[in-house]
Amino acid sequence: MANWIDRTVLSLAPEHGARRIAARARAQVLMNYDAAKKGRRSYGWAAPATDADTAAGRSRRQLRNLSRDFIRNRSLAVRGQAVVTGNVVGTGIMPSVRAATPEAAVEAMAVIRDHLLTSAIDTHGVEALPGLQRQVMNAVFSDGEILIRRRMRDLRHEPDLRLPFQVELLEVDYLDETLTSYGRNEVIEGIEYGPTGKAVAYHLYDMHPGDGLHLKGARFTSRRVPAQQILHVRRIDRPGQMRGVPWLAPVMMTIGELSDYQEAQILKQKVASLLAFFVEAGDDGQVFNGGRLEEIAPGAIVGLGAGQKVTPSEPPRVDGYPDFMREGVRVIATGLGLTYESFGDLTGVNFSSGRMGRMEMDRFIQVWQQQLIINQMCHGIARWTLEAWRLVQHAQRLPPPPEALDWTPPRRPLIDPSKEIGAAVEEIEAGLTSRQRKQREMGYDPDVIARERAEDARREGAPAVPAAQPQQEEDDGRD
Repeated sequence: MANWIDRTVLSLAPEHGARRIAARARAQVLMNYDAAKKGRRSYGWAAPATDADTAAGRSRRQLRNLSRDFIRNRSLAVRGQAVVTGNVVGTGIMPSVRAATPEAAVEAMAVIRDHLLTSAIDTHGVEALPGLQRQVMNAVFSDGEILIRRRMRDLRHEPDLRLPFQVELLEVDYLDETLTSYGRNEVIEGIEYGPTGKAVAYHLYDMHPGDGLHLKGARFTSRRVPAQQILHVRRIDRPGQMRGVPWLAPVMMTIGELSDYQEAQILKQKVASLLAFFVEAGDDGQVFNGGRLEEIAPGAIVGLGAGQKVTPSEPPRVDGYPDFMREGVRVIATGLGLTYESFGDLTGVNFSSGRMGRMEMDRFIQVWQQQLIINQMCHGIARWTLEAWRLVQHAQRLPPPPEALDWTPPRRPLIDPSKEIGAAVEEIEAGLTSRQRKQREMGYDPDVIARERAEDARREGAPAVPAAQPQQEEDDGRD
């Protein structure tokens, strides 16, 4: 509706007045979203127009340090990390080979087992590939990201290695964030970008900046490492995002306040258990000369004499604790993409409710397995493996390298095996899926199953079941 100013302008300058009224109408249409309005209910809401990396740039280090502290000291944070890593990695996302013949696959797999599935792959000689996957997923959860560096080795000095490379896991603290350029390239938070915007190098400190146990002088000396030697594993949620954010960031305030509340309730419960009695002076004005009131102990009776009055203490009551904690944990689980039951409370869960909750969580787990561990870590290590293999194949008298490496996630625990396996068999028989695809979905390697069934048949004297030829599954958008 036009006010008196609009009417005045309209009478003096009709064209300008009409534009003024039309602009007001458009503004009112644009303000139809209540959340976009400024008012009491939206007071304090911050909505900066920053890109993904700028939004977390100044806060990333503090969030990372807080997240690590939470995992050290807050049980809910520890549980969240354990549930995510345990479901994504489990016993390990295992490699298998694609080769021209079954014999070639067996020979190639022997090299893979000797190098990737032993501690030979680890620069520190401690973990095999499944253990490194577990560390990577833990770091992605706590820090938001991690760097994996390839270290080439001279087999003349490392005769126990089958392939001339190892991998080293580096926390993102190694990034030298003080640099802003290298030649004509821009360096942002330790990552150097080329003219097309692609990362071409990482500038890494020689030692962890927080290392207080070794040489102090080398901690802040950085060097340029080409991007081909680095795998940068992180969860990307927005277009153009290059750096990760700790997964606890959306629920960090809730975890902190819930932990403080829990500690307060524990102290309150301790105080509530301190039932004591206090003795007032008798008619003669004397206080019983018994035990003195030095501290309140459970069941204590302090000073009791003739004519003296006994007044029991009134400890605080502890009410509402289970319900409040339950709702708090449910909020945290939701923020992490997990089920409430995965935090340990299975009260009231039956097969149907448990399976429905697991279906949603399993979808997240599959996404994290595929996009983080397989696409960003395992495929990179597979590429390094084949490059190193071709480099020393003749000198080390290795069999021909495989055509490619496939990756099988760990077996998903079944809620009701009799029902779920029966449903899987019906899908295969109805032609809705293949046997090997279903085997991979359940965490089994089809080639290993075929080989073991053939071995079982030979032991039992039955006709051998022909081993399935390694083949690439139908492309459905997954690797």
